[in-house]
Amino acid sequence: MSALTRNEAQLRAQLLDVQQYEVALDLTTGDETFESRTVIRFTTRTAGNTFVELKPDELRSAELDGHPLDPADLTDGRLPLTGLAEGPHELRVDARMHYSRTGEGLHRFTDPADGETYVYTQMFLDDVQRVFPAFDQPDLKAVFEFTVTAPDDWTVLANGITTRTGDSGAGATGGAVWKSAPTPVISTYLAAVAAGPWHSIRTEHAGLPFGIHCRRSLAPHLDADAAEILDITTACFDRFHEKFTEPYPFDSYDQAFVPEFNAGAMENPGLVTFRDEYVFRSAVTDAERQRRAVTIAHEMAHMWFGDLVTLSWWDDIWLNESFAEFMGYQTLIEATRFTETWTGFGMERKPWGYDADQRPSTHPVAPDASAVPDTASALLNFDGISYAKGASALRQLVAWLGEKDFLAGINTHFARHKFANASLADFVDSLAAHTDRDVHAWAGIWLRTTGVDTLTPRIEESTGGWTLTVDRTGSRPHHIAAGLYDRSPDGALELREVLALDVPSDEVLSAGGPRPALLVLNDGDLTYAKVRLDETSLESALNGVSRIPDPLTRAVVWNSLRDMVRDGELAAADYLATAEAHVPQETDLAIVQAVLTFARSQIADRHLTPEHRTQALTTLTSIARALLRHTEDGSDPGLRLVAVRAFIDSATQPDTVAAWLAEGTVPGGPELDPELRWRILARLSVLGATGESDIAEALAADPSATGQEGAARCRAAIPTAGAKAAAWDRLFHDDTLSNYLFTATAQGFWQPEQADLVREYVPRFYPEAVALAARRGPAIADAAGRWAFPGHEITEANLQAGHTCLADPAITPLLHRKLVDQLDDLSRALRTRS
Repeated sequence: MSALTRNEAQLRAQLLDVQQYEVALDLTTGDETFESRTVIRFTTRTAGNTFVELKPDELRSAELDGHPLDPADLTDGRLPLTGLAEGPHELRVDARMHYSRTGEGLHRFTDPADGETYVYTQMFLDDVQRVFPAFDQPDLKAVFEFTVTAPDDWTVLANGITTRTGDSGAGATGGAVWKSAPTPVISTYLAAVAAGPWHSIRTEHAGLPFGIHCRRSLAPHLDADAAEILDITTACFDRFHEKFTEPYPFDSYDQAFVPEFNAGAMENPGLVTFRDEYVFRSAVTDAERQRRAVTIAHEMAHMWFGDLVTLSWWDDIWLNESFAEFMGYQTLIEATRFTETWTGFGMERKPWGYDADQRPSTHPVAPDASAVPDTASALLNFDGISYAKGASALRQLVAWLGEKDFLAGINTHFARHKFANASLADFVDSLAAHTDRDVHAWAGIWLRTTGVDTLTPRIEESTGGWTLTVDRTGSRPHHIAAGLYDRSPDGALELREVLALDVPSDEVLSAGGPRPALLVLNDGDLTYAKVRLDETSLESALNGVSRIPDPLTRAVVWNSLRDMVRDGELAAADYLATAEAHVPQETDLAIVQAVLTFARSQIADRHLTPEHRTQALTTLTSIARALLRHTEDGSDPGLRLVAVRAFIDSATQPDTVAAWLAEGTVPGGPELDPELRWRILARLSVLGATGESDIAEALAADPSATGQEGAARCRAAIPTAGAKAAAWDRLFHDDTLSNYLFTATAQGFWQPEQADLVREYVPRFYPEAVALAARRGPAIADAAGRWAFPGHEITEANLQAGHTCLADPAITPLLHRKLVDQLDDLSRALRTRS
């Protein structure tokens, strides 16, 4: 299928306006396909030709202004509309469409727990054409109305309030007919439907209906968390109305937790869809509850940033994602019990941006339009730069501009462009209306450039005092704080003073008294830059990071150490030693989880040679044991859960975790829930200490969708030639494998412990991934590049095979981008490995 180009979109937007889509979907006609009948009303400004996008199983008929079109004219997903006269037009299309198993278009899922079936749309970025015909670009907004025929016991949700209007015998099995209220004008990628025998909890807030929905088999788990989810939702809703002058623009607010969802969530107006892993069926930490809350806030922010005011073209995706990311974290602090969200952002999200910004594929937060020539290239930019770096840039903007002027500019932006489209230039003009500062220059420096600045302190002692100079590698101005810490007699690092600094500056700061034991640039994490420590401060950090009083400052220091490992400036062994000394003393869950994850997935699995990896895993199990000892009294169940997970994941011998599985509990707690059982079974599979009979028994006990994924992961991890061959065949030759089962199988396949067993598959990955991506599309291409890549094989041969693959003319853009990033990480690991 041809990707829509920006030039084509501009020409089409100049030619026509779209008023309305009336979409009728029949979901009762079979398991593989559904019926789609659409009426599009549009107006052309002048006579001309254009096209509508559609990817049907069969195009039965199409009529333009009452005149039939030839279905055979549909070519490469485009139906030509020629000879259009100036004025109003009506296009009618009748098609049979395929359900998706990859989370694109209209995804269909049958729950193995109870046999119930659910469908939901994911139209983003250009997948509306998998469901109904459309002028599929963000600046051709229109009103949407849905009529959906569904099985009698289903409920249908849509962007507007839905009403069951009666029964119909039109489908193969009959069914109920549901109609949605018309939306305000929205972009095509935001239209949404979700249907199935939902378990629903409904309420009303601020005069609007609110609802949360999940599949029936998850009902007890949603019920358990319903109060928390709704409290966060309504608190954020109220806080946004305090910040924004434009009211919530839609008629309802439903949140549907849907199966096999490709992203974290999608901001469909009035019907936000979330991955249903956010309905927790096993124990989670408070950091994970915070992550769910951030996602709720993020998606609600999109109702204004993205839905009310929408980007004109995909080069300005940051206007959607960076703002929602920033507002999600900030609003949660202001409106809920989660008051340390920026620590979680610093540990979990910001490194995602830093890593992405140092790869060959980096791009500006707001790239030039010429760098996003079509929808295929646009899809590549939904990454750590558009989300984490963009949100970090906005946080720096607020620190520099002031919150009052920032919010005034935002509200002007909404007022000027509501129910329409806008660009970076429009947004900057709105900000400039409320400040004397040169926001145009700021945007040019911060949003139009690539790369990460590095800030390094230079301290010189002098008689009676010391001086500080901040060296900057890079080009951006930074308004930051510098924290000065002294060591107390008991070894704690106590805050002496916070200095406000503007970098770059010719000023040399002079201070009296002794030099601080620790100086932390970017204390408070208000800017986006790598931070280095002077020699004295580095020693203090390595010996005392857990004794720094504020968790956000500790996050800045841990990120500095992480960056130094990746840049080859700090030995991986020194990072592990610091983790071993200080993680058991750490109280912030986000920090503990992030440090242990980096130590396991990057240091142990990539930055250390195989002969040193076992010792690293032993160190990680030692850290886990220490955490378990510290939490024996039950005072911190979240920290204890993190420790149990870390111990399981790093176990080098099966005895202890096998005993936990047999007993159904960890000594001193917790009892094993489904997640922990599958985690142990996966580790035992890697170690060759279990097999098919145990996996089948576990699946019989937990036949849920999560159980199916756990079984797929375990089977792929079994260290036998037969198990690997079967898993490889499922990954690359079974085109019925869903996106989630593909990911689970890929996660199990490559294991550093099994490098010799799977080495023959390393060169096979590249040509087979190219063919798979071309055959199955972007979602599977993303999963293949992310999860099926042989990242454990840190060798020049693997690197060379990958670079040869990049030159293959058949490689799809998304797979190409994933491999560029993976190979850069592989090259970095080769350079720094010890």
